Amino acid sequence: MTSGGLSRLPIKMLGDLVSPRALERIMQDAAQSRGKSVGDLDVATLEDILKREVFKRLQLSVPAPLAKKRVSEVLNELMKSTQERLLPNMAESPLPELEDASRRFSLYFDWPEMQRLRGLIGVAREEEKGGRDISALVQEGHTLLAGMARRLEEGLVAQAQDLAELRATFKRVEGMGSREVRRLETLLTQIDEAQTQGTLLPAEVERARGITFKLRKLLESSVVQPVGDGAAPVALDPEAQARVLALEQEHSAQLFSRVERDFAPLLRARPELEARRDVLRTQQQAGQLTAEVVEAWRNELAQARTELIDAQRSEFQALEAELESLSAGADVRVVLDAARNSLQGGTLINDELLELRSARQALAEGRRRTAAGRAARTAGPGTLSTRCGGCRRGTCSLIADAQTRVAAGEAMDLTPLWTVLERYMGAAAQQREDFDARADHVVREYDTVRGLAGETTQRLGRLADSLRAQRRLGPMSAEARERYAQALEEAEALLAEAHAEYRAAQEVTSTFGQDALSGLLGVFDMGGGDADLLAARWTARLWLPPQPRSQPRMRRWSPGWSSRAGSWTAQTTPPHKRSWHY
Repeated sequence: MTSGGLSRLPIKMLGDLVSPRALERIMQDAAQSRGKSVGDLDVATLEDILKREVFKRLQLSVPAPLAKKRVSEVLNELMKSTQERLLPNMAESPLPELEDASRRFSLYFDWPEMQRLRGLIGVAREEEKGGRDISALVQEGHTLLAGMARRLEEGLVAQAQDLAELRATFKRVEGMGSREVRRLETLLTQIDEAQTQGTLLPAEVERARGITFKLRKLLESSVVQPVGDGAAPVALDPEAQARVLALEQEHSAQLFSRVERDFAPLLRARPELEARRDVLRTQQQAGQLTAEVVEAWRNELAQARTELIDAQRSEFQALEAELESLSAGADVRVVLDAARNSLQGGTLINDELLELRSARQALAEGRRRTAAGRAARTAGPGTLSTRCGGCRRGTCSLIADAQTRVAAGEAMDLTPLWTVLERYMGAAAQQREDFDARADHVVREYDTVRGLAGETTQRLGRLADSLRAQRRLGPMSAEARERYAQALEEAEALLAEAHAEYRAAQEVTSTFGQDALSGLLGVFDMGGGDADLLAARWTARLWLPPQPRSQPRMRRWSPGWSSRAGSWTAQTTPPHKRSWHY
């Protein structure tokens, strides 16, 4: 990495806390005060600037401990990259490396980032043949690759959590032995192999979810078989009815979240549809949203998206013809190619149209695209919501207004907008620190109760694994941050329940003693068993320490107890139906 590349490292790694333009200005001023240019900064000088000027600026947005931590991360990365400066400067084209790196994401051709990268590589190849500089295009290509790598990593964490929950459900329904169970097993095998290979299979995950919902509902709503011909089946008891209703609400919530993700660009482009989404979200949170309503809404959105794509295609064709007549540059041709690929794949091009309108306005007035125009493109709603962890609605409206004004050819100062955004970015960074601290607490406390048998502890264990993975993620998108918050809330609720069960188990074993346990175990009517031996087995099962993951799972079992709704109920399910979690 060149010294100029090293000077870009702080801007890249700290751009979620302070605007890149502000960081560039700080680096330039600091270099000038030391009698150097930014490109001439050596490692020692960069370290000094980071510890002084940059650290001081960060404290305006985030608390000092967090600022110190982030600067330390940059310093560590700077030391790792130092050796690259000693490598010979190869004169080979950088495009093969970019193309090779893009193949990792070839399966995700519908991602907007991949559409843009495809167009960028094509334009860069043409520019290189013409002997023109492609360094800016290559840099943007690596930025797109980094964004896709983060998106893939977040997706794999979410897929791992889904797979763990699907496996747990499969263990409950595998005894049903139906064709649907075999289909579910096949899907889980496919998802597991994809997870091992670092590949996302969202369609297979959705199909597996649909099957598990049907099987769980069938299992919960099964009626007692009548005795004798013509006997009426026994109706569901209230508890079973409540569980079925809870399953239906959970299924509706999953469908609703999927529709929101699939049609997010459409909702941003159509305020009236976004308002309808808010109404449905309120119903979903109140437990009043049905799967039928969600499916009807999905059909409505699909029709609206088709109509909007047709309208955008017409506008794009007109813009493309105008820009070709105005001899658009390489950066505009990248956007044109990305927009064309997206439309062919049935994807909306909201941001691309804004950028193309701005370029047309600038070229029509005989001027190059301004720095404000490039900043407005960078400050798009999708980009900034990712960088600051999900901006608030008012902020998104400010960004959209800035884009509209720049597209109309107005020159404007974006400093006030960046000031607002930095405040939210700093708050988002502090929120992430709080999330990580909460995740660490859940994982530590889970280790103290993991030896307690029961579904609560098993679910908590699966969430603890997911929190560990989320904890290791770098900067998060808004969607990943939302999943992190949701997992934390659920895990903390389960942890409180597990602690209650732990204290209840302590009370049973220490207060009532072995005689009470022996009496309680009589309800199983196991016949001929030694009560003291059974009590010892029960106590051993309750307090059995976790086995190492490398050891085979325990196959022998004895009855256990768990608390539900403040009362003790016997659990007689063998462990191969109610699996242990280690």
